[in-house]
Amino acid sequence: MLIKLPRPSDCKASEITPESIYFSRRTLLGAGLAGVALGALPRLGAAAEVSRYADVEGGAAPGWFSDKLVSTRWQAVTVSGEAITPFKDATHYNNFYEFGPDKGDPAANAGGLKTEPWSLVVDGEVAKPGRYALEDFIKPYQLEERIYRLRCVEAWSMVIPWLGFPLAQVLKQVEPTSKARYIRFETLEDPKSMPGQRSGFALINWPYVEGLRLDEAMNPLAILAVGMYGRELPNQNGAPLRLVVPWKYGFKSIKSIVRISLVAEQPQTTWQGLAPDEYGFYANVNPTVDHPRWTQARERRLPSGLFSPNVRDTLMFNGYADEVASLYTGLDLRKNY
Repeated sequence: MLIKLPRPSDCKASEITPESIYFSRRTLLGAGLAGVALGALPRLGAAAEVSRYADVEGGAAPGWFSDKLVSTRWQAVTVSGEAITPFKDATHYNNFYEFGPDKGDPAANAGGLKTEPWSLVVDGEVAKPGRYALEDFIKPYQLEERIYRLRCVEAWSMVIPWLGFPLAQVLKQVEPTSKARYIRFETLEDPKSMPGQRSGFALINWPYVEGLRLDEAMNPLAILAVGMYGRELPNQNGAPLRLVVPWKYGFKSIKSIVRISLVAEQPQTTWQGLAPDEYGFYANVNPTVDHPRWTQARERRLPSGLFSPNVRDTLMFNGYADEVASLYTGLDLRKNY
């Protein structure tokens, strides 16, 4: 379902950046950003959407992605009500530890990731398990643009226009059994193309694992994304398929998914296993529950700098309380962080 009407959780219209800053009607020039591996760049979609966002570069998209763009439901920039983060910030400042621990490592090192062909396993407590080629997995669903806030647990944030489809549609398609209560997601494990998996960083036991309760996954805000800024996902942002749950901290939105399992018991997630006192299973954005090493009451919105830090108050559930607060009725959010 596409949410088109303004909601109480949307930001004020006065915060919208003038259209001329973020939209451009010029033709996209060339492919490639200086110093960035070509394989890490997103690939362009249909010609009609080439100039939807300014300063977005890349090569030709695969046929299945371009074909999907023809019927995509595009969202107006005013639905989000905030300035969209510049493409370069969104693709060159992120966490994807499979490619290294520094913010620039994913963009620098993700070029070797091979995303075609790509297959996905759906298994566990479902009536219709299977292994799918990505293009077959995507085929039944219409792409929608969703402009969401992204809040990192490290207290920085962005606003990103994603292209994807509701996770609930996938779940209905595979028919969870009566035993299914949680969903476990798994990232690709490929040390050859993911140098971070060779480094032993933070003693992570690869592959990366995340999870949701079934009712959370069924919420209309939760999507599986295959694109951003009108383009196919760049490798460093989780190509070719990632989860986006905008009311939770960014580490919950697992990238480069290869397995979706419906399970009866709450899965042990990667960060929860490494530091359970810092990263809980729920990871809901909550300005009243601080991280043990920093406050969560404020956040730094990118782009920012020394003389323009762009700091703002953090919103409960990242501003999506009206849509998701009912999921946690009766749950102590200080204990279930």
